[in-house]
Amino acid sequence: MLNRIFISADIEGTCGIAHWDETEQGKQGYELFRRQMTREVAAACEGAQAGGSDDIFVKDAHDSARNILTEELPENVSIFRGWGSDVHSMVSGLDASFAGVLFTGCHSSSNTDTSPLCHTMNLDNVSVKINGIQASELVINAFAAAMYDVPVLMVTGDLGVCEQAKRLNPHIFTVPVQKGRGNGTVSIHPGEAVRRIRQTAEQAVREGIEHPERFVIDMPNKFDVEIEYVKHFRARRAGFYPGAHQTGPRTVRFSSDAYLDVLRFFLFCL
Repeated sequence: MLNRIFISADIEGTCGIAHWDETEQGKQGYELFRRQMTREVAAACEGAQAGGSDDIFVKDAHDSARNILTEELPENVSIFRGWGSDVHSMVSGLDASFAGVLFTGCHSSSNTDTSPLCHTMNLDNVSVKINGIQASELVINAFAAAMYDVPVLMVTGDLGVCEQAKRLNPHIFTVPVQKGRGNGTVSIHPGEAVRRIRQTAEQAVREGIEHPERFVIDMPNKFDVEIEYVKHFRARRAGFYPGAHQTGPRTVRFSSDAYLDVLRFFLFCL
């Protein structure tokens, strides 16, 4: 059996990043942080291989999903560029065949103050909650992995999201490369970030292959989701989604026992 590893890569938690312009193609600073994002993903790939992975699948999961400089990744890595237009979104391609998932470049959720770039999926919402918890993209995607019993082995990004990963499961390895301070960030050296990510990925994959049960996220029996939008008309529109209910001028709620239903709701309403 192949020890397949899935890597989902974002950019807002890349070491040193501090402004939206640095995340957007064509804007000042993007090329610099596109390259650092690539270096961090490559480090995760190299570490995963050293830890025992035979097969690595990378999902470019930021904006256009065409950010990673593919020629700088190891040659035996597969990469999914662009969007699959399916409910799995940032973990499109993930299924039960994978031995574990690594998340790089993660950032804090909307309605938090631990990153100047905090958001959940887009800038159209004030808050996204799952069972009362502020849901970062990490939480959404970690539950998607848990839906297939795929362990979450490592998370890299800002300190806030790394702390949230530990609350999901204290066994998850984390590499906090920076922390938010107001509208800025304090980061480690980008070269040091690459080194730590490679070393941590190797350890995480090795331990994840040997003891996968330690890293599986406990799934709730029921999911109660609440989205508070920036614009009131978004809540009105989402309220027409089957099973959803508008509960305030800018809020909508949705509940289900099945997480796949939640992902469908997010696909059309988040």
